[in-house]
Amino acid sequence: MSKTWEHYQGAARHHEWAAYHYKEAAKYHASEEFEKAAHQAYLAHGHSQHALLHDAEGARLFAEQCDGLATSVLEQVGDEKTAA
Repeated sequence: MSKTWEHYQGAARHHEWAAYHYKEAAKYHASEEFEKAAHQAYLAHGHSQHALLHDAEGARLFAEQCDGLATSVLEQVGDEKTAA
């Protein structure tokens, strides 16, 4: 399993947890249990931030991988031109 895929999977899990906590916060807010609502919103925010970190790291790894592929293709084209 690639590190890029692992980061995107981690981000997806954290997005799911954030959605769950936001839903719980909305339920507590509707029942006027504001301290519990605030706690759930705090947890949701933390999961959202963690998901963003995973998304950013996954994107960075993917960009590095693509850059490496582009570099190898350019090297192959350069080798073909010098051979001709």
